Amino acid sequence: MALKVAIVGRPNVGKSTLFNRLVGKRLALVDDRPGVTRDRRYADGNIGDMDLTLIDTAGYEDVTDDSLEARMREQTEAALDDAEVVMFMMDAREGVTSLDRIFADRLRKVQKPIILLANKSESRESGGGVGEAHALGFGEPVAISAEHGEGMADLYQALLAASADIFIEEIDEPDKPIRIAIIGRPNAGKSTLINRMLGEDRLLTGPEAGITRDSISVDWEYEGRAIRFVDTAGMRRKARVQEKLEKLSVADTIRAITFAEVVVLVMDKDDAFDTQDLQLADLVEREGRALVYVASKWDLEEEPQSKMAELKRLAEDKLPQLKGSPFVALSSHSGRGVERLMPAIIKAYETWSVKVKTKDLNTWLSMATQRHPPPAVDGKRVKPKYMAQTKARPPTFVLMASRASDMPEHYKRYLVNSLRESFDLPGTPIRLTVKSGSANPYAEGGAKSGPERYKGTAKTAPRKVQKAEKAAEALSNLPGKALEQKKSGVKPKVKALGGLKAGASKKAGQSVAVQKGARGGARQVSRSGRIRTGQKHAPKK
Repeated sequence: MALKVAIVGRPNVGKSTLFNRLVGKRLALVDDRPGVTRDRRYADGNIGDMDLTLIDTAGYEDVTDDSLEARMREQTEAALDDAEVVMFMMDAREGVTSLDRIFADRLRKVQKPIILLANKSESRESGGGVGEAHALGFGEPVAISAEHGEGMADLYQALLAASADIFIEEIDEPDKPIRIAIIGRPNAGKSTLINRMLGEDRLLTGPEAGITRDSISVDWEYEGRAIRFVDTAGMRRKARVQEKLEKLSVADTIRAITFAEVVVLVMDKDDAFDTQDLQLADLVEREGRALVYVASKWDLEEEPQSKMAELKRLAEDKLPQLKGSPFVALSSHSGRGVERLMPAIIKAYETWSVKVKTKDLNTWLSMATQRHPPPAVDGKRVKPKYMAQTKARPPTFVLMASRASDMPEHYKRYLVNSLRESFDLPGTPIRLTVKSGSANPYAEGGAKSGPERYKGTAKTAPRKVQKAEKAAEALSNLPGKALEQKKSGVKPKVKALGGLKAGASKKAGQSVAVQKGARGGARQVSRSGRIRTGQKHAPKK
């Protein structure tokens, strides 16, 4: 198991920058303004040959009221309790501040190894700040630059020394978790829903809209299955997204949808399926992910049955391409209906991962085309031949047919809907590609036509092709003048025997009469009486 390391400090000292460098990816949002990070984020990283489980935390604020900063401080203190080694970061350019001293007093009560980091030490102006860091009482500070990667060797040595007395237990690698992204508009109750399912206040929540900025991953286990929830930032309409930080949050949410397997769309029951919800659902379908609808704040609904029927009707009318997606009504605040969410997610995941046998597909294709034959385009009918599934997640099918490019879109939709109904695939995105039948693989240039020296028209080619090839070969063997006459279409003149015309000789050659000669010998003569063969005899004296 990796060493758990928490990166803590006051706001805007570079904690998320160091987190991204050790992880090797730009997971945490980074901006010049303070207070960008709010939730604590876990990720696997390494430095040298040492495996780490890094915890990125929010900037420490010395407040204890009910404000957002106080709730962020609680998340930081939870990270301190969970970590095995603490990296306390300060800004070497600004030196030691009063907030650094307050936080240092808090860290002295933590009975864990603490490494003092003096970040932003790449410039000459930072030398005084590194010297001031000794006054915090945590020993020799490690001068680093998280942005430029300087001082990583010294940090590695400090981590080796700090973890010398820590026993790291080796555990088996868990199974690959099911990745579930929770999306929706701001203040829809996404983080509250995850906290309710986990049974703890893992994510920062509150009445303010837009609290979550990063996409936070949380690992969980449900009935022996590994689950990974990804809490995302609320997505507003594109026209309203103006600030750079919100643009980064939206891009992070879209990336979370891309890498998810099941997406849970959380909507307010009173304003469900508005324009933004429809766009989010359409994005999920285009990315090919399984989708589960969630209507939140259901404990405030006075007529739940009629409201549920109305929401299902809206889903089928406005999103017909996702017809049959699971619909769960719940209340994250009171916990009502939350137990129905995970079974719906597991069912959607299994449907999304289904594989259909080729034999069953072709049996279905024969029945579907008999029930509703393909239309004729330009007087010629499109003829489906056979069908196969090329991949799952999402289910992807390839249909081989003649004149595939002419198959209308409405007939493809008919096939997809029939597939969904016949093989029980409700709600999952289905990909259908129609291709034309391939050419003869044994013909010239085909995949099975062999090496270059054997290429040419195969024996299985049509008889017309073989005749044309023989004629071309015979033409190429003619001498030069005859070849030119053959190409130009001029017939060569033939000199007839005995001074006759060509036509006469041809006509004479068609029928040969045999007559008796003067001496009783048989001679061949033509119809005109001229001798064709034999010698001329002198007349008798």
